[in-house]
Amino acid sequence: MTERTPSSPDAPADAYAVYVYAVCRAEDPPPLAGPEGVTSESPLRALALGSALTAVVQTVRAADFTDAAWQERLADEPELERYARAHHQVVCAVAARCPTVPLPLATLYHDEQRARLALDKEAERFHAALRRTANHSEWGVKVYVPGAPAPARAPAVRPPGASPAVRTAPAPGAGRAYLDRKRNLRNQRERDQEDGVRIADAVDADVSGLASASRRLPPHGLRVPDDRRTQVLNATYLVAEDRAAELARLTRTLQERTGAQIELSGPWVPYSFVGEV
Repeated sequence: MTERTPSSPDAPADAYAVYVYAVCRAEDPPPLAGPEGVTSESPLRALALGSALTAVVQTVRAADFTDAAWQERLADEPELERYARAHHQVVCAVAARCPTVPLPLATLYHDEQRARLALDKEAERFHAALRRTANHSEWGVKVYVPGAPAPARAPAVRPPGASPAVRTAPAPGAGRAYLDRKRNLRNQRERDQEDGVRIADAVDADVSGLASASRRLPPHGLRVPDDRRTQVLNATYLVAEDRAAELARLTRTLQERTGAQIELSGPWVPYSFVGEV
């Protein structure tokens, strides 16, 4: 849906584009005071669409959003974070007032007419998403289990040519004991993996039973070298607002029952569920 502004160096320096943050129903007027948006040069405003929809938009300088300018911004982490935060603040302000379909960061059109045409084509999807997410929030659930134990150390090898005084004869059966330890650790890791899968499936099944919709995402790798936890579930759930307390109680119960560490985050604007109908 994103239409990038012209990147030609011949484009007028004073050209402008329409930046779109979100779409809501026309009968739910969005708040336009408060967040500044991605620029301070123009205010947020409502753009009436067909099919009883309204978009929250802002006029921005086209030169700030050419492909070259955006690629440069992507390489500047603080600057990119500033834009992402400004975009998110507008979306959150609208979502706090009414059901909202957030649009991706840097969704732009050359002018209002093109914005209306493109957004009107998505009207059916927008209405379905608004019905689906009304009075719901997105919650993240991450489940961790203890990581695998440290690998077994091989028995010391006697250096070739070492003098008899420094040679250490291995204890009887040391090689067999080492192989047994390796096999036991491998078996333990396999059992831990199976247990992790069972715990993840059990948590997901119970939380999905409370949620209106769910999505399982790829687990993250270890972030801290000394953190020996293994993430076995990384999922997000669409939960009715009046069931938030129930969700918190359920995750505590599941943590006690499974012995796993469960992290609950939210509530969030339901970004993960507005593209599914």
